[in-house]
Amino acid sequence: MTKKSPKNKTIDFSEKEGKIYLERCLFPDGSTSLELDKITDKTLCADSFKVLPQMPEKSFQLIIADPPYNLSKQYASSKFNSTDNERYLEYTKNWIQLTLPLLTDTGSMYICVDWQSSIVVGQVLAELENEGALFIRNRITWEREKGRGSKANWKNCHEDIWFITKSDRYTFNLDAVKMRRKVIAPYTKDGKPKDWETGEEGAYRDTCPSNFWADITIPFWSMAENTGHPTQKSEKLLAKLILASSCGGDIVFDPFGGSMSTSVTAKKLGRHYCSIERERLFCAWGEYRLELADEDKSIQGYEDGIFRMRNE
Repeated sequence: MTKKSPKNKTIDFSEKEGKIYLERCLFPDGSTSLELDKITDKTLCADSFKVLPQMPEKSFQLIIADPPYNLSKQYASSKFNSTDNERYLEYTKNWIQLTLPLLTDTGSMYICVDWQSSIVVGQVLAELENEGALFIRNRITWEREKGRGSKANWKNCHEDIWFITKSDRYTFNLDAVKMRRKVIAPYTKDGKPKDWETGEEGAYRDTCPSNFWADITIPFWSMAENTGHPTQKSEKLLAKLILASSCGGDIVFDPFGGSMSTSVTAKKLGRHYCSIERERLFCAWGEYRLELADEDKSIQGYEDGIFRMRNE
């Protein structure tokens, strides 16, 4: 692996260096049906559009999708080119209609988007909801504390996550995702705390999570989870989705695996996983991270069942 500063923990070895990890993946060609027990806890190195039709329907309690945004972006050996909204709408409708049948009747699905793609994705979801194919539950907005400035526009520092379900029956583990917040002006009744507690951190309250998240850190070079992937999501962000909308032993599926953060986080949280990723290099990085998760199940910013305000 490439020599770097001891503080730089970025996973960015070459495909040749990661050959042993790549060999752990499955390489389906889309010509035969895939049985659930064969793909559980596996990384599928393939094109999602070719493989999704061969996957078993109603198999996954939770699906987390982070498709390419409508931006020109280089992904290892391939590039996604931005296009007009009409073409991106058809692209979005295509992969959602291929993925939705894989969700259980009581399952949930989250779709990650930037603000421009969110407009198109929201339109597709609204059409499918009108057809009775799904229910739109919410749209989460999370703050990216980094972002490029602009002389003639507001800096882009937020992204969205659409939350949809297959039916009115779905999992939502509220207590698993409450946010611990400091109580600035603690109120007492008869000399006792009212709706707050005390601990080593002082006065605090575990509150219901909102659809705006200001506590997420984008993975960077000194974080053990960081890779060379250009659009990696943090394990903390994915942990919120996984804990809220699945239970121990459920299978979490990601049709656009990337650096396999969904699979890694699911494994750390006692879930099964399955991801599809077309880039061999990213699959190798993912398998390496999955190996590390056997020994280290920590998630930065999430400790002792509590999400901290800022993952620093």
